[in-house]
Amino acid sequence: MIDYYESYNGQREINWKDQLGDDLNWALSFDQYKEAETTKHVHRLHPYKGKFIPQLVEYFLDDHTDNFKTEIYFEKGDIVLDPFSGSGTTMVQACELGMNAIGIDVSAFNSLIGNCKITEYDLTDVQKETNRITQALKVFLTNSHTIEFETKLLQELYDFNNKYFPVPDYKYRLRQGEIDEKKYGAEKEKEFLLTYNSLVKQYNIKLRQDKAGNFLDKWYSQHVREEIEFAFDEIKKIKNTNTKKIISIILSRTIRSCRATTHADLATLFEPVTSTYYCAKHGKICKPLFSILKWWETYSKDTIKRISQFNKLRTQTFQFCLTGDSRTINIIEELKKKNPAFSEIAESKKIKGIFSSPPYVGLIDYHEQHAYAYDLFGFTRKDELEIGALFKGKGKIAQESYVKGISDVLNNCKTFLVDDYDIFLVANDKNGLYPKIAEKSGMKIVNQFKRPVLNRTEKDKGAYSEIIFHLKSK
Repeated sequence: MIDYYESYNGQREINWKDQLGDDLNWALSFDQYKEAETTKHVHRLHPYKGKFIPQLVEYFLDDHTDNFKTEIYFEKGDIVLDPFSGSGTTMVQACELGMNAIGIDVSAFNSLIGNCKITEYDLTDVQKETNRITQALKVFLTNSHTIEFETKLLQELYDFNNKYFPVPDYKYRLRQGEIDEKKYGAEKEKEFLLTYNSLVKQYNIKLRQDKAGNFLDKWYSQHVREEIEFAFDEIKKIKNTNTKKIISIILSRTIRSCRATTHADLATLFEPVTSTYYCAKHGKICKPLFSILKWWETYSKDTIKRISQFNKLRTQTFQFCLTGDSRTINIIEELKKKNPAFSEIAESKKIKGIFSSPPYVGLIDYHEQHAYAYDLFGFTRKDELEIGALFKGKGKIAQESYVKGISDVLNNCKTFLVDDYDIFLVANDKNGLYPKIAEKSGMKIVNQFKRPVLNRTEKDKGAYSEIIFHLKSK
């Protein structure tokens, strides 16, 4: 015990409890898990802002008690509902734990991500089709100067960076205050631009598209856009529907990594970057991407590996994510259209409860984070139906709208639940809205679990917590 409290995590627990309160449940920090475990198997098939880690879902769904948990809320064979399904974490973990799960999401693309994670695939067919598209893409690239240009550019960058940003000497001198990073970086950025512009002209590289009407027009160079359209045309030729969907997800993941932005701005886009730039993250001159090939190959292999890992853990249970508004959707009727066998079980057995992380007030625009996918796949956007969207703000009116939205969801969903249901909602309720939500939903908060959130993707690494509200019928 002494060794723990003298360790990094032990000191962090003490510091965070000082800042956030002694009611912080450190057992729910899951600090014992490495990043590879919190993004295990299919959970990392596609980037998604605002998702919770699978270990949190496991803790509340698992039907085995442990040293930290004394109650069992769900059992194998139960049906769990997630009315804000997002990237499908609850469905995936339900499948792993031998439970059935229904997801609902207003975003068509979110539903695609979630359903792709829990689908069983013919992996031989997936491998065959990704290989075919990879070879076709390589042939397509031989007809352009992109690879030639990028190879030459990388060599020039290598020589330049070794000369002016030597490792580890450069970063050591930065720490010692011997170099003004902002001034020095700007000078060398400007110096290398002469070489860069010369190569762009030599290889006739078109940096911007002629129009900037949508996300794909604005955030991708002409050459990258042409590769995206080529790969998507090849995907359309795939006959197996499940294979086509998962390879579409591979392409979406690929093009997200190929946006014309700096390494420091991947999470929050500002303006397209079409030239080399000084990168404070890597301490050298970096470049935008000019081809999707590298990421396409990387993500194709990674996706097949992750699906294979999940296949060893999955159970023969039902999971499906419906696309719709959780405030009004008739879950059983919609499920009948998509999975009749599952709908029969759901109708007769009813849903045991909910585990979900509703959107936070004014934090994320869930459609906009995947704008590239909506442009490419042609899905209809339903931004106006998002609850708590960033574009709606965080003021009093936004908060009132949020309370109504979440309570409307709960009131609709509880008509499909068993009488003695258990609902768990993960939220950072700094505005104290959830007691009002419970009241408007005819429910009571029977418990609260305050957990530290250790591995946030945001740049702010300060002490941060969220609450898991346990609600039951009044």
